[in-house]
Amino acid sequence: MPNWSDFNIEGFAIGLMAFIIIGVFHPIVIKVEYHFGKKAWPVFLFSGVVFAILSLFFQNQFVSVIFGVLGFALFWSTLELFKQHQRVLKGQAKKNPNRSYDE
Repeated sequence: MPNWSDFNIEGFAIGLMAFIIIGVFHPIVIKVEYHFGKKAWPVFLFSGVVFAILSLFFQNQFVSVIFGVLGFALFWSTLELFKQHQRVLKGQAKKNPNRSYDE
């Protein structure tokens, strides 16, 4: 039986955190588009820039990587917000009946 101290779990932990972050942002993008539309894109972009820059200042590699992953997940969510809007216009995603939709 291997000793747990023989394992380097940092890569596994980073992979798990990346998986969780990406999984969390999927429904967030859907909810944000439903309630606010694509006009919320600057929030995702600005937050992504902040987290990406913050990742440069952490000495702890794990924290730095997680902030980097979070920043780039926010960049990706910026693009996904526009794609989600297109899916709504095409009828592939639920429209908010209390909002007007522009092309």
